[in-house]
Amino acid sequence: MLTTRPRGANDILPGEVEKWRYLEDQMRRICREYGYSEIRTPIFEHTELFLRGVGDTTDIVEKEMYTFMDRGNRSVTLRPENTAPVVRAYLEDKLYALPQPVKLFYIGPMFRYDRPQAGRFRQFHQFGVEVFGSHDPAVDAEVMAMSMDFYRRLGLHDLELHVNSVGCPECRPGLIQKLQDYFRPRLKQLCKNCQERFEKNPLRILDCKETLCGEIGTDAPTTVDCLCSSCSVHFSAVKNNLKLLDIAYLEDKRLVRGLDYYTHTAFEIVASDIGAQSSVGGGGRYNGLVEICGGPSIPGIGFALGIERIILAMERQGLSFGEAGGTEVFIVTADQAAAGEAVRLLAKIRSEGIAADKDYMNRSLKAQMKYAGKIGASYTVIIGEDEMKQGTALVRNMGLGQQESMPLVEVVNYLEEQGLGK
Repeated sequence: MLTTRPRGANDILPGEVEKWRYLEDQMRRICREYGYSEIRTPIFEHTELFLRGVGDTTDIVEKEMYTFMDRGNRSVTLRPENTAPVVRAYLEDKLYALPQPVKLFYIGPMFRYDRPQAGRFRQFHQFGVEVFGSHDPAVDAEVMAMSMDFYRRLGLHDLELHVNSVGCPECRPGLIQKLQDYFRPRLKQLCKNCQERFEKNPLRILDCKETLCGEIGTDAPTTVDCLCSSCSVHFSAVKNNLKLLDIAYLEDKRLVRGLDYYTHTAFEIVASDIGAQSSVGGGGRYNGLVEICGGPSIPGIGFALGIERIILAMERQGLSFGEAGGTEVFIVTADQAAAGEAVRLLAKIRSEGIAADKDYMNRSLKAQMKYAGKIGASYTVIIGEDEMKQGTALVRNMGLGQQESMPLVEVVNYLEEQGLGK
């Protein structure tokens, strides 16, 4: 059916899009304050970028990517996440030549073939940040603090910051061996996905949401149990920096995240009141990703926050999305003779930055006033036959129900004096 949108994709309609604009304004404001510059990457990339960058053992690559051959017989993929594309841009556009660290942010759509449910869609949107060039634990803490600061500004409460260290290439092999030793006798009890993960990436078994797998893995070795001395020192410093910033957190030894590129710090922000998919964002460090993508050994860290989930959490908590924009002034014409003057006045009002409109449906005077009320206009400017003769207009404050007559040439100044416009 041509009039039905694809499953898992949404139209963002008037009345809803204002919520998105409000959030985007807040995102850009906090990024400016924290020193992040915006980057915009293509919606699609060469598939190889995600195979190498995200990891071919992840659910994203194995089951969820929108991949197709273009007319040049090249495999391309709609981006399922944006860290790998930002890394690609960092290398291709030589951002490593800039003073380090390079701090970037993005806002945009991602695509995963997933089962749609509350807060989870096949086209979804993320706000994310990436920092390149520093391994300082204080950067890890700042990235987490920034995400929690963003939620605080929105008014969201009852959020939990879960933090873990997933180790590095030096200590990861030991962890993998211990996990395989633990799960091997229990392998047939695990779900099909975890059985497949056993050889490729047993770390992902710790992240399985199946109840039985969770019970089986209760006593499994965790990442923190197997950290090398360097990772252990780094993780302790991260936690100390969080304490310096008064950021409350829970140390979650089972937290591993769903992408293969994470090293050292991993974190997730959880909201308990938005359903089964309780995560509203997360991230971590990826010190080897730049190298995997063909560049030098440059450390990186970032986060991605799901915009749909943020909106859902805010709605569940009854929070405001700021003042809704809309028509401030509506020009009402009592007869056709005033139509020309209404067009001229409308242009003058708009030129001063005031949101204004007029009737285009040949409604009656009464119907125009009713319509102005429905769209939430703060003021109506009424022009009729008598006003045309006298060169005046009636300006009505819709909230107070009061109106006064004034010369047409004074209408714009009067509206500005009421706080409308630039």
